[in-house]
Amino acid sequence: MPIDIIMPALSPTMEEGVLAKWHVKIGDKLKSGDIIAEIETDKATMEIEAVDEGVVSEILVAEDTQGVKINTVIARIIGDDEGTAPPKAAAPKIEQPVVATPPAAPAAVPPPIPAAISAKTGERLLASPLARRLAAQSNIDIATIKGSGPNGRIIKIDLMNAKPSAAAAATPATPATPPPATIAGLPYEAGRYDIQKLDGMRRTIARRLTESARDVPHFPLQVDIEIDKLLEARKGINIQAEALGGKVSVNDLIIKATALACKAVPAANATFTDEGILLHHHADIAVAVAIDGGLITPVIRNAETKGLLQISNEIKALAAKAKAKKLMPEEYSGGTFSVSNLGMFGIKSFSSIINQPQGCILSVGAGEPRPIVKNGQVVVANVMTVTLTCDHRVVDGSIGAAWVVAFKGFIEEPMSMML
Repeated sequence: MPIDIIMPALSPTMEEGVLAKWHVKIGDKLKSGDIIAEIETDKATMEIEAVDEGVVSEILVAEDTQGVKINTVIARIIGDDEGTAPPKAAAPKIEQPVVATPPAAPAAVPPPIPAAISAKTGERLLASPLARRLAAQSNIDIATIKGSGPNGRIIKIDLMNAKPSAAAAATPATPATPPPATIAGLPYEAGRYDIQKLDGMRRTIARRLTESARDVPHFPLQVDIEIDKLLEARKGINIQAEALGGKVSVNDLIIKATALACKAVPAANATFTDEGILLHHHADIAVAVAIDGGLITPVIRNAETKGLLQISNEIKALAAKAKAKKLMPEEYSGGTFSVSNLGMFGIKSFSSIINQPQGCILSVGAGEPRPIVKNGQVVVANVMTVTLTCDHRVVDGSIGAAWVVAFKGFIEEPMSMML
């Protein structure tokens, strides 16, 4: 009996993915643990392994196929003795730590595959459904093909190596259909644009941010913060950090101050649910990282307990994995509070959309010299603007304001972060 290989759910939020690459072909013998394919999710690229032993009889989803739904049958294998493989679980095993995933409906056992019939002789032939379909499309008499599969079964590779009949060769090629003048009713002429396909990450970003902007009642709180003492403290910290082979950035200090402010005002480190408001015990700070095709938020766990050099090393390692699309689900999910910093691009101030299900996100602008008033005198100081965007279902204005005051205190008096 054929064994189905299905599109696995690689994270709790995954609904579909890209079948990026096959590491096997029809006719290959598999043993448990063999890498069979690479799957791209909205966050990462992961390899999947075979659980069962046997021979690859069909590949049903081609490489680089977008939007493959989870639990879709992507391939089938049969036992070496043609159809007596043991009844093991058909889903591929994932070479990553196990994460909770929604229960999937068991795949239905496919009906027996009917044999192909020669158009000339009426003789029944053993051939895969894919081989029969390719033969019909290429106008090839399948009776003329010698099968290379188990027990002489005709498989895809046999059709790929076969030549079409004279009738098919004489059939003129159908002219290509000209591209439409518009797409989805938009008034843009063909030839005046290029189409960049939506990958899984961009589709997920579009869906989640639309849901957040539509369903979450946001409000922003903005404040200017002097950072002269922070910059001076960073110089001293880096004298010690560089001796240990590291370097602390302003962003590392911002992450630490964010975590400490979450502990100082725990009501802001919260999540809204229908069952109640979750007040998190630790500040797990999700840090926005730009990668090709989108944005991902690796998480610094228990950031309030970690030193600046440890935070720096962790965020560098996570950012490198994010850009290589190698983050594990547990490394980018489960944050309690987000930080997005566009200061390095010269952005003075901005407001972010909340990263659900978190209750707040901090948007950090560029630090720059600005004129300010001190003791009745206009002086120049380094100032940055930050904006806290809050989910009003969880964080009221007074709670958000208290968090901003605590954060500003840690940034303007950085030595208080060491206490």
